[in-house]
Amino acid sequence: MSDEVQDFGAFVATRATTLLRVAYLACGDRAEAEDLLQTALERTYRNWDRVRRDSPEPYVRRVIVNAAISRARRRAILNIIPMRVPPETAARSTDVDLRHVLMTALRGLPPRQRAVIVLRYWEDLSETQTAEILGCTVGTVKSQASKAMAKLRTALGETSVEGVIGNARA
Repeated sequence: MSDEVQDFGAFVATRATTLLRVAYLACGDRAEAEDLLQTALERTYRNWDRVRRDSPEPYVRRVIVNAAISRARRRAILNIIPMRVPPETAARSTDVDLRHVLMTALRGLPPRQRAVIVLRYWEDLSETQTAEILGCTVGTVKSQASKAMAKLRTALGETSVEGVIGNARA
């Protein structure tokens, strides 16, 4: 096996779980998240010579987010509603209720706003890093985050959205 293939395999082995979480939060569906991650890893592997020199994780995140946004747009055009798959792991009922409410609210956001929330608050990226991944300006990230947080506050009531997101991450 070549060093290039081993490098890619090591990257996937160490970062796959985190990247799957990003994909799930970007689309809200486990099966679709797995597809998004597979697509992102395939594209990354095709460009591995170039990508591995820099940090490959931001590249994969960007592919995931762009693919999720593209799929959401296609789905909106075709008016397709994806099936929701319940989580496979058992959790406390309050955690499940909290995550269900939060995921429902996240699904209600436009794809770009959802991507900003996922990258900024779940992945804990800076505004600059988020802007680089999304290919936009820091100002766009700030405005999309502000609009998304306002929609989440409305959807979740006047509860602290930051607290809900923090609890759901745990």
